Amino acid sequence: MRKINIGFFAVLCILLIGCSSKPKFYCIGSEHNDLVLLLQKEGHEVVLLSTQQEAIAATPKGSILLLLADKYPEDKGMLSENELKEIERKDLHVYLEYASIVNSESTSDPKSMNLERVVVTDSTFCKELPYMSLLGINGSYVLPMKAENPILVVAKVAGFDKADYGLENTETFPLLYRYNDHVMVATSPLSHFASARFSPESSWKKVWESILSDMKGDPIVFNTWLSYVNPAFGKTEQLPDSARRESIAKGIEWYYNGHFLIHDSWKKDWLDKYIGDGSMPVGPELPRDAKDGDGTSGVLEGHCSFIYHDGTQKYRYWLRNDVQGESAMAFSLVGKLLDRKDYLKVAQNLNNFSFDRFRQGPRSDPNSPTYGLLSWAVTSPDTYYGDDNARSILGSMTAAAILQDTCLNKKIIECIIGNFRTSGKNGFRGDRLEDADIQKNGWKHYFKGDKINPHPHFESWIWACYLWLYAETHYKPLLERAKNGIRITMESYPSKWGWTNGIQQEKARMILPLAWLVRVEPTDENKKWLNFMVDELLKNQVECGAIREELGDPNAGMFGKTKSNADYGKHEAPLISRNGDPVADMLYTSNFAFIGLNEAAKATGDLKHIEAVNKLSDFLTRIQVRSEHFKNVDGAWFRAFNYKNWDYWASNADAGWGACSTLTGWIQSWIVATQTLLEMDSSMWDIVRKLSVDESWSSVKKEMLDK
Repeated sequence: MRKINIGFFAVLCILLIGCSSKPKFYCIGSEHNDLVLLLQKEGHEVVLLSTQQEAIAATPKGSILLLLADKYPEDKGMLSENELKEIERKDLHVYLEYASIVNSESTSDPKSMNLERVVVTDSTFCKELPYMSLLGINGSYVLPMKAENPILVVAKVAGFDKADYGLENTETFPLLYRYNDHVMVATSPLSHFASARFSPESSWKKVWESILSDMKGDPIVFNTWLSYVNPAFGKTEQLPDSARRESIAKGIEWYYNGHFLIHDSWKKDWLDKYIGDGSMPVGPELPRDAKDGDGTSGVLEGHCSFIYHDGTQKYRYWLRNDVQGESAMAFSLVGKLLDRKDYLKVAQNLNNFSFDRFRQGPRSDPNSPTYGLLSWAVTSPDTYYGDDNARSILGSMTAAAILQDTCLNKKIIECIIGNFRTSGKNGFRGDRLEDADIQKNGWKHYFKGDKINPHPHFESWIWACYLWLYAETHYKPLLERAKNGIRITMESYPSKWGWTNGIQQEKARMILPLAWLVRVEPTDENKKWLNFMVDELLKNQVECGAIREELGDPNAGMFGKTKSNADYGKHEAPLISRNGDPVADMLYTSNFAFIGLNEAAKATGDLKHIEAVNKLSDFLTRIQVRSEHFKNVDGAWFRAFNYKNWDYWASNADAGWGACSTLTGWIQSWIVATQTLLEMDSSMWDIVRKLSVDESWSSVKKEMLDK
C-alpha cells in the first residue's frame, strides 16, 4: 500500500485553492456602476476608494485597479506622470476609462456617437469575437485619442454583425487600447454597459471577460450578466398559460408607460416644440411623471432608435394618421377582452380624432376629387399613401365594430371609396399620390388608368378594404379591381415584385387580402394562392417562431443592402446585410404576417396556418420588452430581434428606424390586436362583418361614384 505524502498534498490543495479563488478588485467609481454591480453579483470583492491618488497608494502590488468614470460625461479624468510611475513600480494592472494620460495626444473634445459602431480590430485579444465584428455603444461620448494597434475602434461602418467594407474611407477613433504593459485605456465608459444599453450583450460580456482576464493573467468567466432591458422570456423557457394574456395587458399599458397619448399639459412644450416641419420630429423622452391623454388629442408615433449616453431614448413627436386608427383598434380589442371601459373610451376618441384631424380641407369637400381621403400626417396634409389609408381604415373599422359605433360608418366608406376611385382598373394606386396632382387631373383620370404596380407593401391592404366593402354591398367593381390587382401580383411573383426593405415583408402583406378573398370567394384558385403565399412566407419561419428577414432581387428593391460605409444611415435600409442573418423585423414583416396568418388560419382552418400563427405568437410573447429601469420601453416590441443571440440587435442603417425603434401604430397595435384576437379565438374579419353599412352605402355611391 502506497503512503500519501501529506506535505505535498497540503501544498497542492493550497495551490488549487489559490488558482480558483476570485480576485479582489480595487476601484474608483460609484457603488452603482454597472461593472461594480456585476463583479459583486459574481461574488468578487470590490474595494471602493475615494480618490485616484488614494487608490494607487492603497492597491497592493500586482493587483487589479479599475479607474472608472464616476462623473461622466461632465468630467474626464487624467493620469499624471507620477501616477504612471507609481503604477509601474507597484506592477499594478490598471483599467482606465474616459480619461487622458499625461503627454498622450487627444485630438479634440469628447465626441458623441451617432451612427458610429464599435469594430473589433484585434481578435487575438477578444478571441471569441472575429476580426471586424460589430458592437454598439449607442450615443456614448468618446475621447478622440490617438493610439497604435487599438483593440476596439468606433467608426461609421455598414454591416449587420461585421463591417462589410472594412474600415476604408471612414474615420475611426480608438475605443480600447493598451497604453503600456500596465495600463489599458477605454476612451468611453465601457463600465456603463447596462445603463447605456450596450449591445449585443453576449459580445460585451466577452469583451469584459477578455479585459479582466488579461489583467488577472488567468481566465475570468461571468456566469451572469447585468441588463436593464430584457426580453420577457428566454428562447426555450416554458411559457405560463397566462403569458399571452399578460403580454396583451403589458402591450396596451406601454402606451401609458411612455405617455404617448397626448395631453394638453405638455403638448405645447413637447409636441409643438419638436414636431417642426416633420422632416426630423424627434426630441428627448417625456418626463416620467408626464400626464396621459385620453385619445382626444391623438397619439404620438413612439421611439426613435437613437439611444443617449444614459440609456434614455429619443421620441418621435409626430402626428400621422395611420397610427391613430391602428391604436384605436388595439385599445378597442383589449378594452373588450379585459372589460376596460377606459380603453374603449380611448379607442372612440382616437377614431374621432383621426377623421376630424386628417380629413380637413379638400378631403371634407364633396366636390373635391380627394374627398374622403385621409392625409398622411399633420405636417404633410396633401400626401396620400394607400397603404397608410388602408391600415387606418382597418383599424378604425375594427374599433367601430367593437364599440358598436355607427357614427363613423359613412366616413369609413368614403375613405375606402376615396382610395378606390383613385385606383386604376387593375386595382393599383402606386406608391403615393399628391393632392395637387389629383386636383389637377380629377379622380376619373386615375380610375380609368391602367397602372400596374405589383408591390404589396404599398398596394395590397387597400384590396382587403375593397373586399370587405364588397361583402357588405355586393358592388362588383370592388371585387373585380381587388381581384385584378391580386391576380397580377400573384402572377408576377417573385421576379417582377417591387420590395421596400426586404422581400419577406411583401409576402407578409399579401396574406391578409388573400385570406379575405377566400372569405368572399372560396374558390380553389383563391385557396391555392393563399396557401402558396403562406408557404413562401413560412420558408423563413425558424424553430423559435421568428420569421427571418430576406432580401429580394437587388434590382427590384427600393432600399437594399447599404452599398458603402459612406452610405450608412443616409437612406431607408434593411436590418440585415445578407440573407441568412438571424433577424426578425417587427416593423415591416412579423407584425403584418401575424395578423395575416391569423386571418388565414380562421378562413381555412388549415392546421399548418394555425401552428404557424401560434408559433409566431409565442415568439412575440417571449421578445416583448421588460424594463423597470427604462419604464417607457416596458411592454414594447422593438423593431429588430436577433433570435440567435436573443437580443435586440441589427443594422441601424435605417437611421431613426433602427433596431430599438418603436411605433404605436405599425408595430405595437397590430401585435397587441392579433394577440387579443387569438385570446378571443376570433379574427378581424369576424369582427368587422358586424359593422353594417346599409344606411350609408347608397348615398356614398351616389355622391362619389355615380356623378
